[in-house]
Amino acid sequence: MSSSKRVYVAVIGAGGVGQHFLSQLVNVAKHHPYLTLSLISRTSKCLFTEDFTHSLSFSTWASDLASSNQPVLSPQEILDYLSNAPGNCVLVDNTSSADIAQTYPLFLRQGISVVTPNKKAFSDTIGLWHDIFSAARSAEHPGRGLIYHESSVGAGLPVISTLNDLVQTGDQIVKIEGIFSGTMSFLFNSFAPLDGEGGIWSQEVQNAKVKGYTEPDPRDDLNGVDVARKLVILARIAGLDIAGTAAFPVQSLIPAPLEHVATGADFLARLPDFDNDMDRVKREAHEQRKVVRYVGSIDVASAELKVGLEKFNREHPIAALKGSDNIIAFHTKRYGPNPLIIQGAGAGGAVTAMGVTADLLKVLQRIA
Repeated sequence: MSSSKRVYVAVIGAGGVGQHFLSQLVNVAKHHPYLTLSLISRTSKCLFTEDFTHSLSFSTWASDLASSNQPVLSPQEILDYLSNAPGNCVLVDNTSSADIAQTYPLFLRQGISVVTPNKKAFSDTIGLWHDIFSAARSAEHPGRGLIYHESSVGAGLPVISTLNDLVQTGDQIVKIEGIFSGTMSFLFNSFAPLDGEGGIWSQEVQNAKVKGYTEPDPRDDLNGVDVARKLVILARIAGLDIAGTAAFPVQSLIPAPLEHVATGADFLARLPDFDNDMDRVKREAHEQRKVVRYVGSIDVASAELKVGLEKFNREHPIAALKGSDNIIAFHTKRYGPNPLIIQGAGAGGAVTAMGVTADLLKVLQRIA
């Protein structure tokens, strides 16, 4: 096959989501023989083909990367490397690096498409948002320089693509609301279930950490910033120029005295001292025959966003959610009183990687 007809893929981030993505890439390559894996990079290791004449192995990449002595390339060096490829290129960024996100416009202007779950790229300054999409529109080569980021909001759930479809077909978005965090979903479904008393808050947080639902330091989930970033992304797609996560109220569930304790372990050790506060919230909701959930909402008409605790009637879809599922409701003029609802697993390496892989397939359909 002519090298000009091949698609050269560079992958930054090979652990967690990246590892799952590379595993899924094996199946993609079976159906797309022109796909060439040219570079894999992680924090301390890098593996790449010197002259684009062959593909890295889809089956032995992990051991090949571990034994590689090639230099770790900076984002600028990866850009220079891909600029010399004889065909179309795709950068797959599986990291959460703000520094790499800042370089997306440079790749896009060179006609290099970008696929990523990195929400920092799309929830940072409004200037970076406009720069990314302006770069995609003005790419040096028409039809190249595409940008897809489905997994930046709902892991493998079709949240962004659905909202884009609604907006681009002329529907009027009235409100978006839901549970956007698998961690928060799991916590509140255990702490304040529809049936039964539920658990003790600090014990449920500890349990969620043991089961892998939280970050190593649970405060990174409980501060609400992850949910806020997702709201910024959806609000911008809906047409609102939201400056960033500091532009609206975000309720943190970290007790003020514990915000600055040294470690996550210290935080968990002292969290039981504040169980009464969360128990009071649960009891007040129960007395109203409601349950408490941690939600995000966007009122498009008033351009108001908020993240925090809310009480819901027990028959509400948000109240009835199970496990660690996410649920997002789009209230629109077209759908009237019955919102369009998307529900399912919104966290986890495999499902997040599926969203990234699906985005890569969309790029391949357009450029290959």
